[in-house]
Amino acid sequence: MKKNRLTLLGTIATLILTMFACTDDDSFTTSPGHLLTFSEDTIRMDTVFSRVPTAAKSFWVFNRSGDGVRCSQVKLEKGNQTGFRVNVDGTYLSSTMGYQTQNIEIRNKDSIRVFVELTSPENGLEGPQLMEDNIVFVHESGDVQRVNLSAYTWDAELLRNVVITGDSTIRGDKPTVVYGGIRVDSAATLHIPAGKTLYFHSGAGIDVYGKLLVEGTAEQNVVLRGDRLDHMFDYLPYDLVSGQWNGIHFYESSYDNNIAFADIHSTFNGIVCDSSDISRTKLELWNSIVHNCQGTALSVQNATVNVYNSQLTNTYGPCADLNGGNMVLQHCTLAQFYPFDAMRGPALQFCNAEGRPMQLACVNTLVTGYADDVVMGSQNDSTQVFDYRFINCILRTPKVESADSVRFENVIWENVEDTVGTGDNHFVLVDIDTQHYDFHLDSLSTAIGKANAEYALPADRDGKPRGETPDIGCYQYVALPADNDVE
Repeated sequence: MKKNRLTLLGTIATLILTMFACTDDDSFTTSPGHLLTFSEDTIRMDTVFSRVPTAAKSFWVFNRSGDGVRCSQVKLEKGNQTGFRVNVDGTYLSSTMGYQTQNIEIRNKDSIRVFVELTSPENGLEGPQLMEDNIVFVHESGDVQRVNLSAYTWDAELLRNVVITGDSTIRGDKPTVVYGGIRVDSAATLHIPAGKTLYFHSGAGIDVYGKLLVEGTAEQNVVLRGDRLDHMFDYLPYDLVSGQWNGIHFYESSYDNNIAFADIHSTFNGIVCDSSDISRTKLELWNSIVHNCQGTALSVQNATVNVYNSQLTNTYGPCADLNGGNMVLQHCTLAQFYPFDAMRGPALQFCNAEGRPMQLACVNTLVTGYADDVVMGSQNDSTQVFDYRFINCILRTPKVESADSVRFENVIWENVEDTVGTGDNHFVLVDIDTQHYDFHLDSLSTAIGKANAEYALPADRDGKPRGETPDIGCYQYVALPADNDVE
């Protein structure tokens, strides 16, 4: 009797489990009107270069219809014509399957994830061109739903592991994307003409053993940047993120380099100059920007470098770092507001070392930042020359009470003498939240009219005339017309 009772209880339990196993969550409807819900109805890939794979984007497919939905087909509407690649719940829509998959089941109150990538073919047209496709979800019920895939694709010239062995110029109207890097041999010269933009893939840069001539103009800067055109977050494009590429490295054998009107940004190190014969000029940097570096903007190791009308800003290490050698900073703006790490270095660091004498001339230059002290100088070898002069500069550093008029001439000590307050008040825009910066002078800046006219350069970083009352820094302040003067 007891045995029969246990058997009966077991049978009842089995029936109950079977009933729960056959709930609505495990049934699939063929009735129209049971539709899927998508986390996004359009997947936008930003602007991408042709033949360059994008990062993956994804979206969720939710079933909130009240019953299970089975898709007899999920497919790319244009097949292999657009270069989109799709993975649906772990299954790639590949050419062997006709860019489709079958019998995708999404139970009631369940979801799947879809990943999308793109490698667009060349289109042979100028400028970014719209590329679209659809992921089509065909239900067993006959319902059809679509998610749009959209990108602007841009034909580009791809350079891979380029070695320059003679006098060469990077030409072409298309954007140029660099993989692996560019090496300029010791007997070679590379010209980058005005208006050219080079997009460097992660890990790529320019290694110079010979000579580099960047020939930008005020009207047509040369732009050197990373190749990511998409966004890290909705508010933050990768172009505003440091460390996207490797920057420019001048090796020991490299001399007489000239960079004019260049915009170099979002690098690891912007410009690195190796130790060399200090009786020869290694680099002249004119009217340029080196901004947002995960290392330094300008690192000079026992070399001779002259910097005029240039902006060196926002770096994890020092904005400008002189470790032995000779450096001139004339009408420059060094501003340290690097947002990604509170342990950022100073705006200006200089020292001598064993076997490395040092001479620094800093004239009509603005050196500021977030910290109370952004100027660091040290004499590491008392037997070596350690010579520096600051003339008509604004320095954010504690006032040197014993400062003599030879080393410090008409210096404004920002911390104690400058009514501008914090360093960011010198500038039009310092926005750490959106990573947008404009280092042109604000009307509040005490740099206005304080430069030494004898040492003034005739025009500023933008090519604007400085006139008879030049400003400290690389930008001459230009007052906006009053409201009642604007038509």
